[in-house]
Amino acid sequence: MLLTPRVKASRPKTLRIATALLAAATSATLLAASEPSPATPLGIGDRLFPHLGNPGYDVTAYDIAFTYHGDKKKPLDAVTVIDARATAPLQRVNLDFAHGKVGSVAVNGAPARFEATGEDLVVTPARPLSRGAYLRITVRHTSDPRPTKDKDGGWVPTADGLAMANQADAGHRVFPSNDHPSDKARFTFRITTPKGLTSVANGLPVATAHTGSTTTRAFRTRHPMATELAQVSIGSSTVVHRSGPHGLPVRDVVPTKDRKAVERWLKKTPDQIGWMEGKVGRYPFETYGVLMAQARTGFALETQTLSLFESDLFKRPEYPEWYVESIMVHELAHQWFGDSVSPKSWSDLWLNEGHATWYEALYAEEKAKKPLQKRMREAYKQSDNWRAAGGPPAAPKGPEPGQKISIFRPVVYDGSALVLYALRQEIGQEGFDRLERAFVRTYRDGNATTADFVRLASATAGRDLSGFFDAWLYGAKTPSMPGHPDWRKAAPVRK
Repeated sequence: MLLTPRVKASRPKTLRIATALLAAATSATLLAASEPSPATPLGIGDRLFPHLGNPGYDVTAYDIAFTYHGDKKKPLDAVTVIDARATAPLQRVNLDFAHGKVGSVAVNGAPARFEATGEDLVVTPARPLSRGAYLRITVRHTSDPRPTKDKDGGWVPTADGLAMANQADAGHRVFPSNDHPSDKARFTFRITTPKGLTSVANGLPVATAHTGSTTTRAFRTRHPMATELAQVSIGSSTVVHRSGPHGLPVRDVVPTKDRKAVERWLKKTPDQIGWMEGKVGRYPFETYGVLMAQARTGFALETQTLSLFESDLFKRPEYPEWYVESIMVHELAHQWFGDSVSPKSWSDLWLNEGHATWYEALYAEEKAKKPLQKRMREAYKQSDNWRAAGGPPAAPKGPEPGQKISIFRPVVYDGSALVLYALRQEIGQEGFDRLERAFVRTYRDGNATTADFVRLASATAGRDLSGFFDAWLYGAKTPSMPGHPDWRKAAPVRK
């Protein structure tokens, strides 16, 4: 995610199969005979979002069907099918789900009891599940696109329909899920709309069917994806196709009325992909493209294989071309950092945003002569104040009440790119470049922690860098910059 300014072009600032695990080791017979405790919301204990995600199972695939009736102010009909494996004995399965009504739930084809508590949908199968058991959960529900009071993600109304923005804690406002980036899965989307509207989703199209006055299109990802990166767009759109490096299918989705006007931006994407491949290696997915939505979100978002942008970004004359291109590269870089390699916890967010900001700034330097060192020196100047306001990069403060995206503070953008600059200063350009390639190769299609990055950096450098990273990632104050003893920090901002 990259926060985008409203007026002038300044530097970008830029799930709960909750389980009532039995308290003691018991046999399956005793499990079936025992009385379950009251249904409660559960979470996996993420430091920033403690009620997000669910213990006791691992999702392998989602198959989600949406039926849009042509009115973005009315709920969509939906069916979500979740394939998973129990990682512990389960009497109940908690799913993250809010902002929709549930009609029925089945587990492995048998009707199951369910109730809503907090932002959890708690499912009680007809029989308890043993560790290692396969389960298919089928939920028939609605998906409500109307905004909640905090307006903090999920469906985004556009001028001509809907799109999704599920970061950081909002996928479960759209569909039942294990809504935490540590549980990635493959996705299939089936989207039914009135004829004349265009629907798109992550991955590649696999089928289209016309029935009466409706059209159903199906899309499937070839790689696992975090729930926060799901994307479904419905509207009066045109899909533009072209080829990228190595014949990569590039698919852009734009308002039909703007098709010709935005071509100058769309045709830049293949070269941008090539530039990123030159830095960190082969593009990690089956397709890529830009989704231009007629919406006012205040950010751009790295939804997997189809990055979300406000269409106005590409129309405002006050935004220099290099600035718009650098935002495009920021979201493109996320396909490696954040999408292919996803954070294990939300405290690892700096790995996403720091890297995306790094390559955004490096692109601006190489393509528009905007010096990276100048930007990093300014970031260094502000860094102590950013840490005071938002916490250090790898231990960020939690979100403000009712403002979940408030975790996206300057310290995770330029403040974290600054850590990467310091690292390059410490281990040299060659070592840094080898580390970047090794990181995305080692953790591709998976999750990584800050500790994983530190270990790999130390192995690449041939020496223990834990002290360096402890200071730069967890310190209340920013350390001295290697190679730049003259760099100074601004005076503390008084509250």
